[in-house]
Amino acid sequence: MKFNLDKSIEILQRTPFVIESLLSGLSAEWWRENEGENTWSPYEVLGHLIHGEKTDWVPRAKIILSNAESKTFVPFDRFAQNNWDQERPIEDLLKEFKALRMENLETLKSLQIDASKLVEKGTHPELGAVVLRELLSTWVVHDLGHISQISRVMAKQYKTEVGPWKEYLGILK
Repeated sequence: MKFNLDKSIEILQRTPFVIESLLSGLSAEWWRENEGENTWSPYEVLGHLIHGEKTDWVPRAKIILSNAESKTFVPFDRFAQNNWDQERPIEDLLKEFKALRMENLETLKSLQIDASKLVEKGTHPELGAVVLRELLSTWVVHDLGHISQISRVMAKQYKTEVGPWKEYLGILK
């Protein structure tokens, strides 16, 4: 499928609700556990998504669409959530993510992005030149990847409990 802003928004607006459905009201063991050393729990993934809402997608889109001489992005700290209060209730994080995402989607819509704007360039600190279409496509895939990650981490909590059925459960491999 070729990039389409309206179709992208279909996914982006659902992500907070999907994650809320997966995590809200669950025992902490479901969202505090991870897959082992140097992996993230669903709680940490949610923190990462919140940080992205504040510093990544829309701020970078605005840089690309600006008249600034330099359109170089500020480096994104993929681990910033680890420096936050790790005792914040997950319900608070879910509410914050939903509010930030809805605000960002309203901002995105207000930018009146057309085909000519989708090819405007910015500079990623590691990847070099990127266009707005690539940034927005990445936002969608990033969301879907983290939804998948949350599901996988949760499924692996029962990795040994499923016994021989493990062979049939690709999510556990």
